[in-house]
Amino acid sequence: MPRLTSAERERAIGRLEAGDTPEAVAATFQCHTSTIYRLLQRFVITGSTADAERSGRPRVTTPRQDRHIFRSHVAHPFRTAAETARTVIGTHQAPISRQTASRRLRFRGLRNCRPARGPVLTVRHRQARLHWAQGHLNWNNVRWQNVLFSDESRFCIDHADGRVRVWRRSGYRYADNCVVENNAWGGPSLMLWGAIGHNQVLGPVIFQGLGPGPGNGVTAQRYMDQVLHPHVLPFFQAHGNWVFQHDNARPHTARATQDLLHRSGIQVMPWPALSPDMNPIEQFWDLLQTQLNRVVPRPTTVADLDRAVRQAWTNIPRQASNTLVRSMHRRCQTVIDANGGHTRY
Repeated sequence: MPRLTSAERERAIGRLEAGDTPEAVAATFQCHTSTIYRLLQRFVITGSTADAERSGRPRVTTPRQDRHIFRSHVAHPFRTAAETARTVIGTHQAPISRQTASRRLRFRGLRNCRPARGPVLTVRHRQARLHWAQGHLNWNNVRWQNVLFSDESRFCIDHADGRVRVWRRSGYRYADNCVVENNAWGGPSLMLWGAIGHNQVLGPVIFQGLGPGPGNGVTAQRYMDQVLHPHVLPFFQAHGNWVFQHDNARPHTARATQDLLHRSGIQVMPWPALSPDMNPIEQFWDLLQTQLNRVVPRPTTVADLDRAVRQAWTNIPRQASNTLVRSMHRRCQTVIDANGGHTRY
């Protein structure tokens, strides 16, 4: 957090003498409340807002080196502070420490965070995403309300939630009550299909007949037999003016699938490759996973997971699909702002 300048300190003391609370003054200057309390205490004791005398230890980096450290990490975000520290010779004629480089970066507003993960987007992919977003940016909510967004997702029994934390004493890291047990390969799982639209939620469809080995995944025949015929075709017979969306997975782009949709008179929305962030149903899967994380005790068999998934699906508020569909305009604008690159969705 930036330090208050001399002028800001004088203004803060003036506000306090005028009767403002330290909390209000801290909110005005966007600093911590304890900063204002310490400033007031210093002013009462010394009658001045100036810093107390220090030992005068010289800084090991010059302002020019501080700018170099900052700019090197802006240009190369995955560069570590230790790598930068080895390239900077401080005023003490030795390489600076990793802690010094980290402090300089934090002072300039950079934070060491986990990177976001996304698909590998080539130039062709970025151009296709940008072109699609520009072509659909002017769609109003009425047009988006007539789109049925669909997707598949896999849910495992031993899904590890990376946000889980445990309070433990030192030396008890591997105690039985402090360890989250899970299979390295994820354990038994279910492949789900679902679709959302305005005031519409289809599913969940749990694919049957899947197993290990080649040819035991979601094929075009299973997609047509278990999804299109029993769910999608009846829906579009009752809602003829809707548009169907699914991604470019092989079961979706197979000739048999395309012929079936064409014969049924279903209009399919073109979809750019590697664009899960543009599909609002991805956030619907997140809501489903949140509901599954609350299941106690955790499912231990595929049958338990099946029941838990169906119960969690019914616990999701129906208006959640409407909120997600209304976000399509923002998604298109975000892709355009990113020039077809990765987005927060």
